[in-house]
Amino acid sequence: CLSKEFSSASNITTVGTVTSRVTRNGDAVMEKDLINHEDLAGDRGMVDDIFDETYQEKEGPKPAVRYVWRNIILMSLLHLGAVFGLMLIPSAKIQTLAWALLCFLVSAMGITAGSHRLWSHRSYKATLPLRIFLTIANSVAFQNDIYEWVRDHRVHHKFSETDADPHNAKRGFFFSHIGWLLVRKHPDVIEKGQKLDLSDIKADKVVMFQRKYYKPSVVLLCFTMPTLVPWYFWDESIIISFFIPAILRYTVGLNATWLVNSAAHMFGNRPYDRHINPRENPLVSLGALGEGFHNYHHTFPYDYSTSEFGWRFNLTTAFIDLMCLLGLASDRKKVSKEVILARKMRTGDGSHKSG
Repeated sequence: CLSKEFSSASNITTVGTVTSRVTRNGDAVMEKDLINHEDLAGDRGMVDDIFDETYQEKEGPKPAVRYVWRNIILMSLLHLGAVFGLMLIPSAKIQTLAWALLCFLVSAMGITAGSHRLWSHRSYKATLPLRIFLTIANSVAFQNDIYEWVRDHRVHHKFSETDADPHNAKRGFFFSHIGWLLVRKHPDVIEKGQKLDLSDIKADKVVMFQRKYYKPSVVLLCFTMPTLVPWYFWDESIIISFFIPAILRYTVGLNATWLVNSAAHMFGNRPYDRHINPRENPLVSLGALGEGFHNYHHTFPYDYSTSEFGWRFNLTTAFIDLMCLLGLASDRKKVSKEVILARKMRTGDGSHKSG
């Protein structure tokens, strides 16, 4: 069953109790703690981020890899531009470097607090002003519009490490990091993505407005604004203004997000569920503002903090908590300590005992 404790003071919904079930995955026997997902779905409005144990990969040879040469060329040029931006850092004004950092933080929040924790997992609720801000920040990040980001991310959780996972880490580090963007999607990714219930996203007028005007919003917010501000307000060189706050910052943001798909699925311990690939990776959390606690996140995807440790290496959690304090966010979902400990004892790799 599921027991929920509501605290009006903290505005947090705590998921309290679990049942257990034994499942089989090939020859491996797994005993898992389970939360009643139907009850949880009623509270969040969706369960498409819960792993689907019934999925079976199709037998036979894998489909041929089809390269997307436009993306290969553009990504190559982007990273060359980022290298040039790195070389320009000693010549940049301190205000320009501070501006680039601010643009990075804003764009990262558009992904972590926005398309990930708010829209993909419905782990908290946001008022209209906050949703508008996160949508603007999401366009600064330029990592696909919110609708498409949510669709791919829910498929990733529901079919993690299978052919239906857009960035299946079992296909290697390079594929899960950037390679998945350089080739055509596996047919199962497309098929399963089309079957998801995205009615909650379609009903959000802010998200659909961004989807309609996504390309001009990216041109304006990801490239034009970051470039013009240093050039206009403190007479920075237009070359430096373009290659550091726009190109280098954008490239760093992309790779910080990609490391969650690659490094956090391969390197680290698994204190919550040793039967899944995602790991706890503090270094990824530092770069991705709290998204590296990945074994926890795939075990409890509905937790707004994506971690049991609050603000530790988790600037996004601090941001959401601040928004709640200001009355701009509410209904944060948090898994209780009892449930977390029970899951560690039952399916974890034992690493929690050593800290």
